[in-house]
Amino acid sequence: MATSETLRELAVQQTYTEYLAHTKVKASLLELTEEERARPFAKYLFDEIPQPDPKAMAVMDQPCDPDKALLPEDMNRLLDPGYLEVEAGWCILRNGAGFIANKSVYPDVTADMIDWWFAWHPLEDLRYRIWYPPQHAGIMVSPENRKRLLDESIPMSQRNWGVTHHVTENCNCGMDNVDIHFKSPEDFGFDMARWKRPAVATVACGQGWAVSVNKTDDSVTAPAMMCHIFRETPQGLEHRTRFWMGYRLVGKRPELTLPPGVRVPAESVQGLARHNVSEFTRYAQFLPRIYKELGGKMLA
Repeated sequence: MATSETLRELAVQQTYTEYLAHTKVKASLLELTEEERARPFAKYLFDEIPQPDPKAMAVMDQPCDPDKALLPEDMNRLLDPGYLEVEAGWCILRNGAGFIANKSVYPDVTADMIDWWFAWHPLEDLRYRIWYPPQHAGIMVSPENRKRLLDESIPMSQRNWGVTHHVTENCNCGMDNVDIHFKSPEDFGFDMARWKRPAVATVACGQGWAVSVNKTDDSVTAPAMMCHIFRETPQGLEHRTRFWMGYRLVGKRPELTLPPGVRVPAESVQGLARHNVSEFTRYAQFLPRIYKELGGKMLA
């Protein structure tokens, strides 16, 4: 007879199996439930998705020079005036980690819109799916995190700090389940003495861990650090992205997690780089529209 502990383990495994099956099916469909169809923003799922600038996508065709890439230990250089040697591109660093940079300018987007979006969109699946319908399949947060996101006593720019987004998306290498742990800029390692406009208007940063929906016992995964930092320019809000794949944060400091000789697969780095260009091309196009429509409300 199975023990209660064995039965509990089987129940957990069954729940996880059902979850994976759910994400596999969901990821392949753009269908809506009746409840989702009634949501005021459901129409955005069926937008014509804008194509990225061919020049921006072409930059991601080949790796950049790893000696010119920004290392996570030097992240505070993002607060300097001007630009770094690599503002758009990807590569495998000398230590095997993956590096991604991307830059966009949003003439019609404000920092308030960014802050609202990162607090608003994790509250239900459909909100994440409308961001980039071709590759975004779903999202969820814990009940505790949901309370924080809806807590009006917390400034909108801070509500996402400490919140974990459980995301299902395809970054051009198949569907992944991704846990993204968002952090305050201070906990991410930024120098808060320099944290002021116009050098920085807002930020969304943290660390994550992606696991393939089709994970096997032989699958190899690693954490990643992520930073979306926005600053004000005469042309509009400037968005600068950095990913460091194979790094995690330990006590506000980046730490390489790869064993000696191990390298992040180039196809994973390039796939995420291309995904980033595509999803934020869409982001710039629809965020002003949905923000104007919903007025920054949280439970629309």
